[in-house]
Amino acid sequence: MLAERSSPVPAAVLARELDIPRSSLYQLARAMMEEGFIVHYPEERAYGLSSLVVDIGSASLQTERLRRMAHPLMERLVAASTIPVVAHLAVLTGAEVTYIDRVSAPRAPTTVSAIGVRLPAHLTATGRAILAALPAPQVRALYPHRDALIRRQGPGPTTLPQLDALLASARERGWSQEDGDVTSGYSSVAAASLDRNGYPAVAVGVTFRSGLGAASTAALGAEVTATSAAVTARLLGR
Repeated sequence: MLAERSSPVPAAVLARELDIPRSSLYQLARAMMEEGFIVHYPEERAYGLSSLVVDIGSASLQTERLRRMAHPLMERLVAASTIPVVAHLAVLTGAEVTYIDRVSAPRAPTTVSAIGVRLPAHLTATGRAILAALPAPQVRALYPHRDALIRRQGPGPTTLPQLDALLASARERGWSQEDGDVTSGYSSVAAASLDRNGYPAVAVGVTFRSGLGAASTAALGAEVTATSAAVTARLLGR
């Protein structure tokens, strides 16, 4: 039944259309969540299929699933921030990130991270967060030589050792950052969310005007890390 629907289905609808008691539905749903076959969308009080169900694992459905899971959490992240920020959600597409959702606060900076935009992963905070969570051989396959390190307008890494150092720093902190590598005068921090296989499925990031200061930047880094952890929990059905 869930495979036939393009969006999550409320528990009441499932119980009615499957003609089973609500208590039985919750028991079944809990067991299927523990096995990783379905996930829960708490704001909608609904259930949907997980990425383990490969029969409907098309890119468009996967993107919509990630967006639905993360969007309420991104709204809370933006609302809780003491400075105007733009929150974005991005997935890795080859050596680029593709932005699949965004939430902007009033008076937040205007960014290039519109939905559907693709940017070099090594220049963006979201891209660096995902790359930092990948095995080293996979990163090197994406960046086999320095010519793969495309530059936009900011500094950015120009050698593979520089890229490795940026990713090592992101792993040590638990979140990544960039300062003017995409757009001059703007900075970003981000953290990756992992799926059941420990793979970075998506990254949550925020962009803000540069000059915030190390302590405030670190505080934002902690906030995106907490948000990405909440997305991970939803991906794991917790």
